[in-house]
Amino acid sequence: MSDLSQKIAALTPGKRQLLLQRLHNKKGEVLLRSQIVPQSRESNSFPLSFAQQRLWFLDQLQPGHSAYNIFQSMRLRGWLNVAVLEQSFNEVMKRHEILRTTFTTVDGQPIQVIAPTPTFRLLLVDLQELPKDKREAEVLRLADKEAQHSFNLAKDPLLRVTLLRQSETDHALLLTMHHIISDGWSIGVLICEIAALYEAFSHGKSSLRHATLTPLPKLSIQYADFAVWQRQWLQGEQLETQLAYWKQQLGDSLPTLELPTDRPRPRIQTFSGARESLGLPKTLSEKLKALNQRQGITLFMILLAAFQTLLFWYTGQEDIVVGTDIANRNQAETKELIGFFANQLVLRTDLSGNPTFLELLERVREMTLEAYAHQDLPFDKLVDALNPKRELNRSPLFQVKLVLENTQTPSLELPGLTINSLKVENKTVQFDLLLELNETEQGLFGVWEYNTDLFDTASIVQMSRNFEALLGKIATHPQAKLNELKAFLSEADKQQNLTREEAYQSTIQKKLRNVKRRANSRP
Repeated sequence: MSDLSQKIAALTPGKRQLLLQRLHNKKGEVLLRSQIVPQSRESNSFPLSFAQQRLWFLDQLQPGHSAYNIFQSMRLRGWLNVAVLEQSFNEVMKRHEILRTTFTTVDGQPIQVIAPTPTFRLLLVDLQELPKDKREAEVLRLADKEAQHSFNLAKDPLLRVTLLRQSETDHALLLTMHHIISDGWSIGVLICEIAALYEAFSHGKSSLRHATLTPLPKLSIQYADFAVWQRQWLQGEQLETQLAYWKQQLGDSLPTLELPTDRPRPRIQTFSGARESLGLPKTLSEKLKALNQRQGITLFMILLAAFQTLLFWYTGQEDIVVGTDIANRNQAETKELIGFFANQLVLRTDLSGNPTFLELLERVREMTLEAYAHQDLPFDKLVDALNPKRELNRSPLFQVKLVLENTQTPSLELPGLTINSLKVENKTVQFDLLLELNETEQGLFGVWEYNTDLFDTASIVQMSRNFEALLGKIATHPQAKLNELKAFLSEADKQQNLTREEAYQSTIQKKLRNVKRRANSRP
């Protein structure tokens, strides 16, 4: 999801002024962010940012887990200069200290330790000795293994790059980072920089030696500078203002979303997962966009209201809590950095009183704008402040998440190469259920990530169809009340069950006919 400045810019002048007014503190003073400045490098150790500290703590509880791996894979076809590719990654590691950072403890407190020089080595695995018909399967096997391979935060380089060679002109590139040093935005930064450096080095240019040939601007700060700034800035009245809003919005106890599951919830939270694709027809996507334009709200708000309506139908609960991600890069210095800036927001909506969908949208709009205005409070600080009852089998504060990505990760373009994605199944999840949608020119596409210890694939497929049906109803009848939408979903779900049962019975009958045919054909 785009950051706060993009969201403010998308609002009408009246709504923009309303939101900006909410950025004032109780004395009427604007809560401006101070500038992030470089820190002394006399010591190569720095405190963790609040987001990093949460992941570090989770790693201490369950070390060696791959749930927070960020994995990218792609095919490179054409003439690849492996030495130049390795040089490009080394240059990126020189530019970004976070890519050569590990995490340890001093006097019981975690710290970032920055290695002074890159120690990056591109791992090249040559598969040419295998028979040609075995290479593709081996690529997929190694890619899956790499995606699941965990990190040791104290010892390992937290960026791994593996190149699988199937032939001189056919490679697969596997890139893995731990979330503690990266986020979704960072992937885009990394890809853009690798592309610029590879092209420059391919033509014998230095990224630093000649200013006129420099493909990358000098970074004004590093992630460690941000971590120091964040801890200095987010205290006192800044912290008090943020906390006051979230305590008032979320209260003393949050409801637990009780989605019907296919199996009992394990006693300890598991991270076994799978994915199921979702593609909405372009006509439906256009109708939803038209609705958000008529109402003067964002597409995310419509999708959130619809998603919470779907959860309301599944659970019968009128108090629905959903999580979402926000880029949280509100200062110019952070936009070109690789690092873990993304924050999680807790979005709580009251669906009581049988409102129309448009009335529900107004509730969601108000709540979402307030949440954006108070996005600086790190999620782990919020958890500490609310101090919910800790359950080993659930994530704190919310268990279901909705994300809309409207800033696409750039595709990697290297001279002389054709690059395509390499699809590797994601087998780990962080929540019970996550719906991640992408806004494209062709419409809305996305994926459901779900915990396979809780849900069967068939249940998620049916949920996806129900969600699409609900969006279609909302796009044409936004004045419908929630009870009408509940009745519509019940009928749509019933029809889907009948269709699925008919298809199942048809398959059984076909198999029986085939068995009889084979039996009758025997001498």
